[in-house]
Amino acid sequence: MKAVVATERDNLAVVDVDLDPPRTGEVRVRMMATGVCHSDLSILNGTIPSAFPVVLGHEGAGVVEEVGEGVSHVRPGDHVVLSFIPQCGECFHCVHDEPYLCSVAPNEGNQLDGTTRVHRDGEDVRVMSFLGNMAEQAVVPGICVVPIDRDIPFQAAALVGCGVTTGVGAAIKTAAVRPGSTVAVVGCGGVGLSVIQGCRIAGAKQIIAVDLSAEKMEMARTFGATDTTTPGGHALREIMAMTGGVGVDYAFEVIGLPATIETCVKVARRGGTAVLVGVGRAEERFSVNSLILPLTSKTIRGCMYGSVNFKVDFPMYLDLYRRGLLDLDGMVTRTYALDEAPQAFEDLERGVNARGVILHG
Repeated sequence: MKAVVATERDNLAVVDVDLDPPRTGEVRVRMMATGVCHSDLSILNGTIPSAFPVVLGHEGAGVVEEVGEGVSHVRPGDHVVLSFIPQCGECFHCVHDEPYLCSVAPNEGNQLDGTTRVHRDGEDVRVMSFLGNMAEQAVVPGICVVPIDRDIPFQAAALVGCGVTTGVGAAIKTAAVRPGSTVAVVGCGGVGLSVIQGCRIAGAKQIIAVDLSAEKMEMARTFGATDTTTPGGHALREIMAMTGGVGVDYAFEVIGLPATIETCVKVARRGGTAVLVGVGRAEERFSVNSLILPLTSKTIRGCMYGSVNFKVDFPMYLDLYRRGLLDLDGMVTRTYALDEAPQAFEDLERGVNARGVILHG
């Protein structure tokens, strides 16, 4: 089968690989749609450490082809969305209502038993985040698989596997944005636009979008932003001016850069919350004034995967989509064939899409 493999840092190719059948507790999925997410690029360029070679892809939907022993919640023919974090239901975090931090196994590019199902020319190939679903098929842990209704288009369902869940969840779950709130969203890529949608769904009265791209800011208005500005020194002044000098109730950073993180902390009002969604490089640091932070009673929160409980939240987000409250179709600005993956990554780096999606078959 064909798969998009990062053979080494900054080098990817669409190649033929071999796929083993599922073992106990695993599911083989014929992929129908895979989102091209910035985290895939972060694996490729080394922002997120990874061993190579590795099959990219962690945001997708497809059809169950085969189930291993012990899998009973899905069967062949079921339509499914995949989660890149397992949910074992038994570890400390799962039983403390933090399944997005499930610690069932370290993610070292293998399956839960520490081995891989993908091989190329006799060499083991790792997979991204237990999935590696930027491929024609994927063998994945059963505890990463959620059945969905058959009427949901695959390219819309795929987005729920990562970007939309992370962004919408950052707003309605991690931050718990209240109706009538004021919000700033710094970074309006696919996840940032999803944060904007989440804030709109939550009833925020003012949503300020911050991005360098005029195209992205226009998209932001389409998805619910009420105001826009560009990042830099003047962004702080403009956001403060837009909020009567008070600052926003919630500031979301969706890039992962120290400068924009510090801006978000500053524009959050006294008693407000800065939510860090973007993933930066491990060596980067940001500064917070140790006097001002306690005196202003601000909160800084990290957001992992939109604080998701995917067994509940994936169906909930797809129901919002079905009811016309969550725009998934508008998020997909271009689709690609699997062989066009290199172009999809070029477009991702250029920031031309809200979300690009690879369609299989």
